[in-house]
Amino acid sequence: MLAGERFGDADAPPVLFAHGFGQTRHAWRTTAARLAAAGWQCVSFDARGHGESGHLADGDYHLQQFADDLAGVARTFARPPVLVGASMGGLLGLLVEGEQAPLFAALVLVDCTPRWEPQGVARILAFMQAHPQGFADLDEAAAAIAAFLPHRSERKSSGRLRSLLVPHADGRLRWHWDPRMLGPVASEGERHQPRLFAAARSIRVPTLLLSGGASDVVSPETIDEFLALVPHARHVAVADATHMVVGDRNDSFTHHVEEFLRTLPPAPRSGPAPAGRAVPSPA
Repeated sequence: MLAGERFGDADAPPVLFAHGFGQTRHAWRTTAARLAAAGWQCVSFDARGHGESGHLADGDYHLQQFADDLAGVARTFARPPVLVGASMGGLLGLLVEGEQAPLFAALVLVDCTPRWEPQGVARILAFMQAHPQGFADLDEAAAAIAAFLPHRSERKSSGRLRSLLVPHADGRLRWHWDPRMLGPVASEGERHQPRLFAAARSIRVPTLLLSGGASDVVSPETIDEFLALVPHARHVAVADATHMVVGDRNDSFTHHVEEFLRTLPPAPRSGPAPAGRAVPSPA
């Protein structure tokens, strides 16, 4: 099963959050709580192989599985949700909305474009692959994150770190994600770029692209390329943020999302929500 949580009234207009590769649903908690207080139903979930969601027994991960999961979760709502997707989550949302519309009422894409800068992606994957033996304790893990994100002045709290690490039988702490997915999913990315370009051309819903002003994953060139594919999209660069926009400048990020949500027309209900609002099992 896919692990998830809801903030706010289940009958309120829905916002669905999809995290980036190597993240969990907890990346959205501060934003989701603020938007829920403003009258939105906010739902986030851990992608397969991440956090508390299931890992595949055979380790045979593919990007299409992640896309199918996102589309399946979107269809559990009584009305189309607004998707807020970071990095991989945003690209998956772009893909499924372009190919299976209507799924979403609107898209908020966080530092992701159909073409990306390979050096930035390589840096992220290098970090994810760097500690196969895990860490002796939380301090050692915190030091690794601080080295990866040197621009942040504060280290993650112990509570936040515990949600990212899993204790193993050898006493070591390892990242929450299934390491077997790193190779297959990373290698498939470039192959799916033509699909992403085609999907972007088909997007008709309101769209906001929020980029990090200091991102090394998107660039002025890839942003201009995206805006040519989706000419009705709005773009906002969040100053002093890297690819990790949500964590770097959460107040600014949440402000821009809330401002965008206020511009959207009310989404009509399509019927009663399915009982339990279950999310699909990774399979």
